[in-house]
Amino acid sequence: MAETKYIFVTGGVVSSLGKGIVAASLGKLLQTRGYKVTIQKFDPYINIDPGTLNPYEHGECYVTEDGRETDLDLGHYERFLNIPTSKAHNITTGRIYQNVINKERKGDFLGKTVQVVPHITDEIKRNVRYLGKTGKYDFVITEIGGTVGDIESLPYIESIRQLRWELGRNCLVVHLTYVPYIAAAKEVKTKPTQHSVKLLQEQGVQPNVLVLRTEKELSKATCRKVALFCNVEEDAVIQSYDVPSIYEVPVVLANQEMDTIVLQKLGIQTDSQPDLTRWKIFLENMKTATQSVKIGLVGKYVELPDAYKSISESLLQAATYHHRKLDLRLIHSEKINEKNVEQLLSDLDGILIAPGFGQRGIEGKFTALKYAREHNKPTFGVCLGMQCMVIEFARNVLGLHEANSTEMDSITPYKVIDLMEEQKNLTVMGGSMRLGAYDCKLDKGSKAYAAYQSDCVRERHRHRYEFNNEYRPAFEAKGMQCTGINPDTGLVEVVEIPELKWYLGTQFHPEYNSTVVKPNPLFMSFIEAAIN
Repeated sequence: MAETKYIFVTGGVVSSLGKGIVAASLGKLLQTRGYKVTIQKFDPYINIDPGTLNPYEHGECYVTEDGRETDLDLGHYERFLNIPTSKAHNITTGRIYQNVINKERKGDFLGKTVQVVPHITDEIKRNVRYLGKTGKYDFVITEIGGTVGDIESLPYIESIRQLRWELGRNCLVVHLTYVPYIAAAKEVKTKPTQHSVKLLQEQGVQPNVLVLRTEKELSKATCRKVALFCNVEEDAVIQSYDVPSIYEVPVVLANQEMDTIVLQKLGIQTDSQPDLTRWKIFLENMKTATQSVKIGLVGKYVELPDAYKSISESLLQAATYHHRKLDLRLIHSEKINEKNVEQLLSDLDGILIAPGFGQRGIEGKFTALKYAREHNKPTFGVCLGMQCMVIEFARNVLGLHEANSTEMDSITPYKVIDLMEEQKNLTVMGGSMRLGAYDCKLDKGSKAYAAYQSDCVRERHRHRYEFNNEYRPAFEAKGMQCTGINPDTGLVEVVEIPELKWYLGTQFHPEYNSTVVKPNPLFMSFIEAAIN
């Protein structure tokens, strides 16, 4: 297309309605028509990025290839579109203000008073249009975090208002709102949606398309009522009702021709239709699978499933491609001990030891790993999970009973996991870990090599501590092999115990590179081992 089109996705009434899923689904529909699509997220909190946020605040921290710590919605974008994101795809209010203040300090504003309008809104608009100006994309979809009416969202809505005038027909707004079902009255209520749109209109923005988030399908009369009161054309009122899987949402929206409506409103004439063949094959496999594979995910945030969102989705994708239902058991690592470990883990087909930070729940991970290793259970350790594999092996096989990571015990006599050299003088924690994609050289004959079918892979990282290479000869002499090495630094990336069915840990995060149409090879191999 001659000009990039910009689509904004806003939300109203309550948070967690699924703006990210709707944005990713619309992007998928446009992508399968042959358009080049990307999605970005603007978050209204003042943190520079979510890297220092507790998972209880915003779920997992997703990492892009270029090393930006981002909102978990970017994981949805990548899993749906099968294209990588970057630091340009997630911008926070903190970063916007930081950029503006840095410009003010350099004198870029020539002594003018720096204000929200125009200086903050100009910086927001610059970031909105940045991806479009690269010339790579036909559509840039921008999700605005939070809810319309929030104080912190006001500069973003004002920026959209300004862009509506500047971009003309090249700009469109999709507003997602909630239509609750009142069980006592046995009816749905559209008033929250009406108030949400009214609030958006008061801020100068009229949505072009409404997406109604609802538990049940709505009647045509209800949709007509919403259209009438919200000043939106009737065919532009789309329903997003509850479905068993988020991966069904693109099909739900396609059945209502949302992508066609969006193209028409942007003045684009096309005879093409979205080709969801591969997507529907995936859904069919998910629906027709009759047997299950039972995987235990051991971590300390299991009461908050979003803390491990990319891992659970990677497991689901791999299970689906093996025509199995995923029976995911979330096991709190603080609650595992020698007395109950067999009861908790014995009936599992496979065990995944989750990533994380800090001491809490770490001993439970060691107990789970000892049981898994001694009972030859297919076991996958990711980041801290891999480090726990190393520590447990050092304690119970090498006989180094006080072995530990210096993250957990700074005075341990056996630092089998230690702080990376370049991390030792850091005092600022935010954005300073080893982040982003790095090369890994795999040993031929290893399970990792068999999974990837390549001796060189590139995966993403998020860590400060690493395997201490001083102990490598001792580990390998006793049967734990270091089968993946960073070619530039010698950092151990993958450990395996070859004599076991499947016992493998990675310092990197393979879950960040798993999508619906291209599941990560290590997850595929792990699930295959669990099934067998």
